[in-house]
Amino acid sequence: IQGIMEKGHAYQSEGDVYFRVNSAPGYGKLIHRNLEEMEASSQVEEKGVKEHHMDFALWKRAKPGEPSWVSPWGLGRPGWHIECSAMALRYLGETLDIHGGGQDLVFPHHENEIAQSESFTGVIPFARYWVHHGLVQLGEEKMSKSLGNLITVREALERFSADAIRLFILSSHYRSPLTYTEEELEAAERGVERLRQAVRPQPQGKGAQLDLLPYRQRFTEAMDDDFNTAQALAVLFDLAREINRGKEEGHDVSPAQETLLELSNVLGMTLREESPSLDAEPFIDLMVSIRNELRAIKQWELADRIRTALSERGIVLEDTPQGTLWKNKPGRRNDA
Repeated sequence: IQGIMEKGHAYQSEGDVYFRVNSAPGYGKLIHRNLEEMEASSQVEEKGVKEHHMDFALWKRAKPGEPSWVSPWGLGRPGWHIECSAMALRYLGETLDIHGGGQDLVFPHHENEIAQSESFTGVIPFARYWVHHGLVQLGEEKMSKSLGNLITVREALERFSADAIRLFILSSHYRSPLTYTEEELEAAERGVERLRQAVRPQPQGKGAQLDLLPYRQRFTEAMDDDFNTAQALAVLFDLAREINRGKEEGHDVSPAQETLLELSNVLGMTLREESPSLDAEPFIDLMVSIRNELRAIKQWELADRIRTALSERGIVLEDTPQGTLWKNKPGRRNDA
């Protein structure tokens, strides 16, 4: 704040310190409006406190009961915007490659952050790219701490896998709003299971291998198109479908499986199976073995009772030509 004042971009008024918007020629460039256009649509505050009614606070004088610190201008606290510039300049440097934030922060927060940062350093631009994301909604309202309608990541992970949460978020463009519902997360969990099924190991096949170059190209083009993750995910599911078809036809799909894992990792998804505890594995293997013996002697009812009991505990059985495989039910934390 002192550095900005020394360069003539800020002034003190009744214990507060304000930034002079008239001293920043590019003020409004983030929202593509000049100061005159913003003045016409803004409310004029009481005269005498500020030189210009759109000047914003860098330092606020203390009010009774508020936290406060000692400063050259008396007891007070930093303004809303200045703290971000202080942190960015200290830890990230005078120019940031990418600056993110919600769409509700474009103005005034990020516009003011640009003005005060560039005025202090003299370096332009403060950020090369601005990435403003849509807001997560819960019903009709945006999800926020102040409204008390938060679903935390920790809470979501109690019901859904990390991959499913990522898939849910990435299924729409980052600038689009996102509505949280249990149904959408359950659908995402099923989608992740389709990808996991495609990368599950199987006996080595023979025959022609899939041409992977078009999938890589489509994935790269989607990500280069302003992080179009929804289109990138579509490429993953197309590749998964071809892998499953190749499995059925007995082809060697291992290179394609490696590519699917690699591209999924770009989006932060591991496609790891949810594993039960080590103590439960011998029990599950025993139940599967007993069920196979019951099926061999045509005791279908008892065999089905084992399948149902395991399913209720989060274990899914899959009968294949290579034998019976078991896995954790998508999104279920197994405690068998």
